[in-house]
Amino acid sequence: MGALLSHPAKPIDLKGAALALLISCLWGGNPVAIKLGLLDTPPLRLAAYRFVLGGVAIALWAWATGRTGGLGLARRELRPLGVLGLLFVLQVVTLNVGTHLTSAAHSAILLNLYGVHTVVLAHFLIPGDRLSARKLAGVLIAYGGIVLLFGRQLSGGAPTFLGDVIMVASSLALGVRTVYMARVVQRLDPVKLLLSQTAVGLVAFIALSWLFEPAATRWTLRLGFAVAYQGLLIAGFNFVVNLRLLQRYRPSVLAGFFLTQPLFGVLAAAVVMGDALTPDLLVASVAVAIGIGLTSR
Repeated sequence: MGALLSHPAKPIDLKGAALALLISCLWGGNPVAIKLGLLDTPPLRLAAYRFVLGGVAIALWAWATGRTGGLGLARRELRPLGVLGLLFVLQVVTLNVGTHLTSAAHSAILLNLYGVHTVVLAHFLIPGDRLSARKLAGVLIAYGGIVLLFGRQLSGGAPTFLGDVIMVASSLALGVRTVYMARVVQRLDPVKLLLSQTAVGLVAFIALSWLFEPAATRWTLRLGFAVAYQGLLIAGFNFVVNLRLLQRYRPSVLAGFFLTQPLFGVLAAAVVMGDALTPDLLVASVAVAIGIGLTSR
């Protein structure tokens, strides 16, 4: 991944904390929005729709803030942008396919393991972001909750086991992408990072859907809401804010505010999708939240 770079060590302030908490809540509801969209269109095509809106939102933000200058690609930028694009496609493919094969509540819990993965990966890839005894305890607690969730599934027939495994892979890909992006954002323009990932994702998902998804799309208000949530809020607003935060604060500090994601996601899944709040589900979500909280300190 290239030479290791220093990372800003600015302490979190009120504005940063509020923004981190806001995007955390929005991300928590993303698996529910995906699950709703999947009722009307296949997983890869849903991702393509998402990035049409996301790309428009980011382009408009760049234009409104005067950030459209200097978007040409230098040769030295091709490799990091290519790596980010591949990680991005891998993460979103596994996210949508995994959510299709499991419940919205399981998806919300397992996706948010990325905060714990981020801390472990940052120990090896970001100077000064060390894995202390407290962080290690958080990692073990979070992973222990997931082991409990998988164990109860296997004993009960594991109807969502494949989807859950894919979701774990998605959370790992997101953790890798978060750490890598935290490094390259220090030397590449954030708008260029966002637009390049969106462009790569859009082309990839249109091609993949055309090749592997013959099913038709049902155009409903439910699908419109799901695509708008993912495209405007997640792929647009959240990505922009997240990159700005990564420029100013350590990933492990930001991870502390993301502990609300699994809890919010599980509650949203129960309210919107009717997912049962079983004991193992609640224990797993709390374990992941505790793990994120401990690893962020």
